Amino acid sequence: MPSRPIILGIVGDSAAGKTTLTRGISQVLGEDEVTVICTDDYHRYDRQQRAEFGISALHPDCNYLDIIQQHLGLLQTGQPILKPIYNHKTGCFDAPEYIQPRKFVIVEGLLGYSTRAARDSYDVKVYLAPPESLRSNWKVKRDVRKRGYTEEQVLDQLRKREPDSEQFIRPQRQWADVVVSFYPPEGDVSHNDLLLNARLILRPTIPHPDLTNILDANGSHLGDAIRLGLDRDMGKPVDVLEIEGHATAKQVQELEHILCNEVPHLGQFCSLTGNENIGKVTGTTGETLRSYPLALTQLMITYHMLKAANVAANLQLA
Repeated sequence: MPSRPIILGIVGDSAAGKTTLTRGISQVLGEDEVTVICTDDYHRYDRQQRAEFGISALHPDCNYLDIIQQHLGLLQTGQPILKPIYNHKTGCFDAPEYIQPRKFVIVEGLLGYSTRAARDSYDVKVYLAPPESLRSNWKVKRDVRKRGYTEEQVLDQLRKREPDSEQFIRPQRQWADVVVSFYPPEGDVSHNDLLLNARLILRPTIPHPDLTNILDANGSHLGDAIRLGLDRDMGKPVDVLEIEGHATAKQVQELEHILCNEVPHLGQFCSLTGNENIGKVTGTTGETLRSYPLALTQLMITYHMLKAANVAANLQLA
C-alpha cells in the first residue's frame, strides 16, 4: 500500500444513492480501512439560517468550499483534519470531529467537485445520476422516514431546490471518471430497488478493466443482461457498461472474474456468494436483499481504488 490515502469522490444530488454506495464500498474494503467524509457537513448556515436567508444547501455560497478544498489537501497527504458535523435531524451543527485518514478515504456529498483544487485531490471520481423521478421517490422515502418531514414538505423542497440542482450539482457530472445511473426497467412502476438496472459510463480519464471480451455485436455468453457498448456522453466518446436487474448469478460471476483477475488484492473481496456485504438493498418491509447491479457497481469502484493504490505504491518505490 502507498504511504498516502487513496481518495474516492462520490458526488450527486440529494438522495441520489451516495450513502448506499459509500456504505457498500466501505464494507467491501473493510470499515477499519476506510474513512468516510461527508462534504454536506461543511454547510455555512444551519437550517433556520438557510430559511431566513432564502438560500438552499445546494448553493456554493451556503458551503465552505475553501475549507473542503483545504481538508482534501490535508487528507491527500495523510494529515488529520478537524471536520465539522451537520446534524440532519436537528438542522444544527454538532461538535467537530477529529479525523485521522485511513488507507482509503471516501468523500461523498453535493459539491465535492466544485473547485479545481478539490477535483485534483481525488484518485477516482464517481458521479451518481439516477432519473429525477427515481431520485425524488428516494428523497421522499428517506426524508419522511428518517428526518421527520411530511411528503408535501419534501416535494416542496425539491421544487425550490431545482434551479440550484440544475446550476450547481448536475454540471459536476463532467468531472467524473465514472457516471453511475440506477434506473427501473422500461415499463416498471413497482419502485422495486432490487430490480433496478445499472448503467456505468466509463470515461477514458482513468484506465478501466479490459472488458472487450463481452463487447460483441452478436451478443455473448453473458446474454443480454450484461452488455458493453460504445457511446458519447457530453459530446465525448465513452464505454458504457449495462447491467440489468434480472442478471443471473452465473452472468454476474463472469464479470466479477474479469475484474478480480486484473487486481490481485481485489480477489479477497470477489466472491459475491461469500461476501454478504456487497450489493445490499433494504426491501420494502425492511429485509436485507441483494442487488447484483449494485454489487457489481461497488466492485467496479473498489477495483479502481485498489488500482490507484497499486499505481501510487509503484510510484513510491520508483
